[in-house]
Amino acid sequence: MACHSFQSSYFWNQIAVLGSEMPMAKPSFFRSELPPIAPDLSSERLRGVGFSSPSRQRNLVFVVNPRGANGRTGREWKQILPYLQSRFAKECNICESLTSGPCHAIDITREAIREGADAVIAVGGDGTLHEVVNGFFWAGKPVTSNVKEPSHSTALGLIPLGTGSDFARTFGWKNDTYEAIERISKGVRSKIDIGVITGETGEEHYFINVADIHLSAKAGFYASRYKKFGKLCYVIGALQAFMGHHNQDLRIKVNDGDWEKCPKVTALCVGNAKYFGGGMKITPNADPHSGNFEAVILQNFKWYDFILKLHKLYNGTHLSVKNVSSRRVHSIEVEDLSGKGGIYIQSDGEHLGFLPRKIRVLPAVIEMIC
Repeated sequence: MACHSFQSSYFWNQIAVLGSEMPMAKPSFFRSELPPIAPDLSSERLRGVGFSSPSRQRNLVFVVNPRGANGRTGREWKQILPYLQSRFAKECNICESLTSGPCHAIDITREAIREGADAVIAVGGDGTLHEVVNGFFWAGKPVTSNVKEPSHSTALGLIPLGTGSDFARTFGWKNDTYEAIERISKGVRSKIDIGVITGETGEEHYFINVADIHLSAKAGFYASRYKKFGKLCYVIGALQAFMGHHNQDLRIKVNDGDWEKCPKVTALCVGNAKYFGGGMKITPNADPHSGNFEAVILQNFKWYDFILKLHKLYNGTHLSVKNVSSRRVHSIEVEDLSGKGGIYIQSDGEHLGFLPRKIRVLPAVIEMIC
């Protein structure tokens, strides 16, 4: 589905104070000279929770996917709003922004950063986080504030409430909203790496967790159709991906070096963090603070290999298995040697299309609330 790219502040006009029937004046934090929002995204809802002057408070924007995890994200978010109100009312100006469809979180995030938000917090799963991360960039560069000094930076936050929440696992975070709120309250920031993927058109796409190619990416593509089954969607997606699957000869170029042939590739995973697919520790040595990726290549795997070695994929001990290799990279290009095309690639569980692609790291480019 195509994404809408625009610069808008129309939805900031839809503000009401939680816990009060009096209308809230639009604070300077939300002012913008940008053109109106596209009509199909005008259902955005935003509500201010803070009561003090925004100039004396941190401005936090919570980007919520109410349909995440079969609607569980939206239901749990409604339950924690009163706690957020009491926990942050004196120190923060909190804004709730509900997404209305695919790619909406990207636009919300860009607008919030331009308006000078202190943090944008993704509330949902890896898909919502993925979109928020992409909202930190525009035309190949980080988005910056139009109203704050150049040194000001907007931090990335996360309340994991999704089906998989794989990125959160790298930090040992649970799907515990109150634990996440306390983490956000402390506001400790740490610079993390982000991955960027480019194709033949030169268009850039960003990811925070894992980018993967061929069988695992195809499985993720099918799994996205079965999200209503919860974590079982990953099993269904994998079974469907195995039907008609063939290992393929690829070639890779690591760190802008020479091309190397990789025969009979089953899957190639490039990890900025450790987990994907609902808890598989696929790139166990990846660290989003390292300035590098871990690239793991599985070659000549049969369907029964996954059944026999599935436990190793989940506990991260598969690097000792035959036909599995790992290396540290800061960039990797991947092409299909068969000439047939149709080799899937995804990042953070989002389908991006097909090879060829180049993947590279952007070291310490985003500050995250950890």
